[in-house]
Amino acid sequence: MKNLYAFPAEDAEFERFCGGNLGGEHEACVEVGAIPGVATAYALRDNKPEGAGLELRFTEVELNDFALGWVKKQGLTL
Repeated sequence: MKNLYAFPAEDAEFERFCGGNLGGEHEACVEVGAIPGVATAYALRDNKPEGAGLELRFTEVELNDFALGWVKKQGLTL
């Protein structure tokens, strides 16, 4: 796949996965959104001010591999 960072993601619709601060004003969230116009490609970002504008981008295969590996390493179940 081409360089995922070459595609604009400003119009991506991000979904939040939050936890850690129990809804406080500094709630820690990871946001993930599909990169518009690129099949099966996603951007991940942190919602904290220090991480503003920074993203990691993955293909669907890469993101799924990470998620499944993390679940296994942590001893979690789906």
